Amino acid sequence: MLDIVGFALPAPVGVRTQRRALFAARTNAGFSHRASANTVFGTHDPCSCTFGNFSLFSFPQSCRTPKLSLTQIAMSPPLTAFGPYRAPTNDTLMLESVSLNEIAERYGTPCYVYSQSALLQSYQEYRDAFQSFDTLVCYAVKANANLSLLRLLAAQGAGFDIVSGGELFRVLQAGGDPRRIVFSGVAKSEREIDEALKAGILCFNVESAAELQRLSERATRLEMTAPISLRVNPEVDARTHPYIATGLRTSKFGVPATTALALYRKAQKLPHLKIVGIDCHIGSQITTLEPFLEATDKILELVHQLAAEGIPLEHIDLGGGVGICYRDEDPLSLSAYATALKPRFNQFQGRLLFEPGRRIVGNAGLLLTRVEYLKTIPERQLVIVDAGMNDLMRPSLYQAWHEHEIVPVDAPRKTDQKVDIVGPVCESSDVLGTGRTLDVQAGDLLAILSCGAYGASMSSRYNARPLIPEVLVHGSQTTVIRRRETYADLIQHELS
Repeated sequence: MLDIVGFALPAPVGVRTQRRALFAARTNAGFSHRASANTVFGTHDPCSCTFGNFSLFSFPQSCRTPKLSLTQIAMSPPLTAFGPYRAPTNDTLMLESVSLNEIAERYGTPCYVYSQSALLQSYQEYRDAFQSFDTLVCYAVKANANLSLLRLLAAQGAGFDIVSGGELFRVLQAGGDPRRIVFSGVAKSEREIDEALKAGILCFNVESAAELQRLSERATRLEMTAPISLRVNPEVDARTHPYIATGLRTSKFGVPATTALALYRKAQKLPHLKIVGIDCHIGSQITTLEPFLEATDKILELVHQLAAEGIPLEHIDLGGGVGICYRDEDPLSLSAYATALKPRFNQFQGRLLFEPGRRIVGNAGLLLTRVEYLKTIPERQLVIVDAGMNDLMRPSLYQAWHEHEIVPVDAPRKTDQKVDIVGPVCESSDVLGTGRTLDVQAGDLLAILSCGAYGASMSSRYNARPLIPEVLVHGSQTTVIRRRETYADLIQHELS
């Protein structure tokens, strides 16, 4: 056991547990970090201490409490710190000030659980890192489109990156400002274009010559002007999973850099179009700086060519893709990113846009699931849980069985046993984790961490399994922000 800030915490298991459960803040690359006194303790001044390569936090005696939320006390470069943390009294996992056992008892399993503090801190970290620029942070709605989460971000003044008419509808319902919306996607329909034009969005990120023509035609028909940018593929290797690498020459997204200048010239001549920017997005879950800088340099080269031809731009959109820590990754520091960009944009007088999704919401959510059965088969020990690939598609879709950390909600039992965690769906690919060191029994609760992004938003009703609830935690309060579906919900739109 490690005695931290006056109470005992279990010894950490794995790199990520050290980085988060012990209030860790990376100190490499010259970083050191302290918790903000105002965040939790009013006027009390916390002081810092160290453990190994990590910076920890200690607090005034009067402020030591067994229910310190990690999301409330620590935000570490390059990663927004996120719970859950283990309560010192009974070693159970907490999220903010709520026990995950209580959430499971109240709302059942499986269910998604989000930390409001972690979500907002992640957004604020992105916004603050680039505060020396004229910046608009456009949250990528596809990462998690829950209305309550969108409302929280809209209240912070966030912009939004959308890829469908449905996402436009959601953002507007959540109170998002249409003048802060950028519309990406390769297959914008006439209806979607018309809806976005009427809403008055900031910009269409155009992804083909055909789309450019359609935008001109729809804007002409409506007697409106369509603000446009081109999504340009800088042909940069993002060094990520091929399914989420989007800036390559062979990608279905965007237009090749070699043809972009000609398309801008064409856009100049088409009626009812206004060129306002340029956009690129090279991929997702990128944890190194080099691909971003390589893409930026190529985009800026094109920006200079456009300026020479009398095509000035109001904004440059560098997309999203900055990765998070699932288990033991070393995510990119946003401060380092901003520092590297600064000299590159000294001469640019316009606005800088970003489209983060995973970085905002990924570490803010977890999937709570219960063990149904244990099963022994040749060469494998299976832990069968009630959450499946219909609830969390990422491991199956991206062969990411190793990514999400899976931890017991109650005090972990010591074991050397390796198990595979599998779900109930009738597919061999319904695997949530492989080779995990866990000693669990039927009925135990497990938390699958870092599921805030591309979890609920990619869920389905496969095998006629109702969609599961989403619960938002704020301090000691919990709110259902999507109810659990019933069997009746499964058939309500079908005609007999």
